[in-house]
Amino acid sequence: MTHERTAKGSPVVHGYPHLDTVRAALTALHKRLSPEALRAYATSVLPADVAFADTDDLHLGAQRVAHALVQHLRLPDARMIVGFREMRHAASVELAAGPEYFIELNDRFREHRRDIGAALAHEITHVLLHRLGLDFPGTRDNEILTDTATTYLGAGWLLLDAFRESALTSQKLGYLTPEEFGYVLAKRAALFGEDPAPWFTSPQAYPAYTAGLALAREDARRPPLAAAGWAGRRRYAKDRRRAAGRGGTWPAPDAPYAFEAGPDGPRVTFPCPTCHQRIRVGVRGPVRVRCAPCGSVLECDT
Repeated sequence: MTHERTAKGSPVVHGYPHLDTVRAALTALHKRLSPEALRAYATSVLPADVAFADTDDLHLGAQRVAHALVQHLRLPDARMIVGFREMRHAASVELAAGPEYFIELNDRFREHRRDIGAALAHEITHVLLHRLGLDFPGTRDNEILTDTATTYLGAGWLLLDAFRESALTSQKLGYLTPEEFGYVLAKRAALFGEDPAPWFTSPQAYPAYTAGLALAREDARRPPLAAAGWAGRRRYAKDRRRAAGRGGTWPAPDAPYAFEAGPDGPRVTFPCPTCHQRIRVGVRGPVRVRCAPCGSVLECDT
């Protein structure tokens, strides 16, 4: 897991540079976990369960928080052994067969205990993904998958809350940008009807969440979804006419949808606003579509 702590002049990266991988991670999670399995994570880990006071014993407190996260992530009651040492990254975990898992945290967490829960959440999610047999090729993409899973399964609000930025220093845990963490949190909030905002203690966490929330809401307002705005619908109609003139094939550059020829006429493909699985449906006007991986029922006007 990465840990960024930068001096003035080296700001934390913002925006959505990893958005495609984040969306692929959401798709992978929905394909691996059924809607029923995902509902087990409908309630996020609560602040009281991962709180760490300066007066707490360092090792006993870390073990307690790790145990709470193991329970939240629905892992078998394996023992997490947490140690501290000097290291380049924030933390690491030994992905053995169990029943014990060894997690090492950067020595800086001895003094910055409020962020221990965030570091442990990421590492314990590594254990969960290992047990699920879910990974992406390459370290970068796999870490983005882990950040996304941690957040989507209810423990990643801790990672966003560990983001702090001032005129002198900046700090961020994880590979995602603050806005990307906010985006995944917003996706989770839409799925489970849960508002994470009251749990933030970092002044910078809430603006990052609202930025991600705005982008997540755009996903649900893109054609051919019926909730699309006037401008999007107008462009969609124009692209649909072009597709008809090309035998049903039109990639629609910079648009989330594409047209293709089908045995029964032209079809449109577009991402599900919940899990981003590509959906393929005939171009025939108003239609209700059910996404197979996540079970979302979508009102569309194709």
